[in-house]
Amino acid sequence: MLSRTGLRATLAVAASMFLLTACGGKSADAGRGGQGGDRPVPVTTQVVAPSAWNDTLEALGTAKARESVTLTAKVSEIVQDVHFESGQDAKAGQVLVTLRGDAAKASLEQAEATYAEADRLYRGQKELAEQQLVARSTLDTQLALRDAAAARVQQMKADIGDRSVRAPFAGVLGIRQVSPGSLITANTVIATLDDVSRMYVDFQVPEAALASVGSGDAVGATTAAWPGRNFEGSVETVDARVDPATRAITVRAVFANPDRALRPGMLLNVNLFRPERQALVIPEIAVVQVGRDTFVYRVKADASVEQAMVRTGVRREGKVEIVEGLKAGERIVVDGTGKLRPGAKITEGEATVPAAANKG
Repeated sequence: MLSRTGLRATLAVAASMFLLTACGGKSADAGRGGQGGDRPVPVTTQVVAPSAWNDTLEALGTAKARESVTLTAKVSEIVQDVHFESGQDAKAGQVLVTLRGDAAKASLEQAEATYAEADRLYRGQKELAEQQLVARSTLDTQLALRDAAAARVQQMKADIGDRSVRAPFAGVLGIRQVSPGSLITANTVIATLDDVSRMYVDFQVPEAALASVGSGDAVGATTAAWPGRNFEGSVETVDARVDPATRAITVRAVFANPDRALRPGMLLNVNLFRPERQALVIPEIAVVQVGRDTFVYRVKADASVEQAMVRTGVRREGKVEIVEGLKAGERIVVDGTGKLRPGAKITEGEATVPAAANKG
């Protein structure tokens, strides 16, 4: 017969065994529940197929006006009148600045008087020469004097013309740098003049890309000054020389600029689109990067997946070109790759591909 103390000990041991058994049962059930990972994983898949694709070359370019000049005077003189304001449009040949020319006008009048006298003497000696009253050499000397006087007149007219600064082409003027009464020299900047109806953008591409760049290729450009706006242009010319230091060649693209959004000197991010070709292109989210390994999950005939190592090419607008590792007609997992492992079973679920991945 057990004592009261022994009975308590026996009951405690029995209770402990019961708890251990219960816990063991739950653990076993939990272990069996973990085998639920064998159930198919819902994913979104896509069949790989060739599609139209074009590579892009990215570069930095500088905007330049179609025509650009810094206006200066040919002579040193006092400014008499300024006929423009900063930022004004100018027509070709328009007078922008007039310099004082009193001395030049006086010199012109003197030259014209000298010419008139020389011409009168020449015509008189010509009549005498026809009557053989003067030697032919005398007539020739007077002719030379008349021609020299005529040349002097033309020179003075040109000198007076230099006192009017004109716009060499139509464009928009920059900030005015002179005022009436100021003395300017040949090195004094009056203003800048730019034809910005069309803009040039010069950028460099690697020598290896030379064969795939030609006139007429499409070019896109963006700038920090206009966020979210894409400017469209085309290649106008490719430089005749490759820079031996950088092994790059300069390409000039032309952009229409009707609203003058582009300004000379702007820095632009340029995308040069190469000729269109057929390529295997898949959504970028289908590609998994683990360390140095790049792979996609390829679907096998038994609805399981395997890792297919791939080599990618150009990425653009949520899509990526597959250069190696996949063939047309193979099915890959696009969405849901984070829940997969090699050999896992899948089932087709609802597509959740971001909108960016669906852009062409």
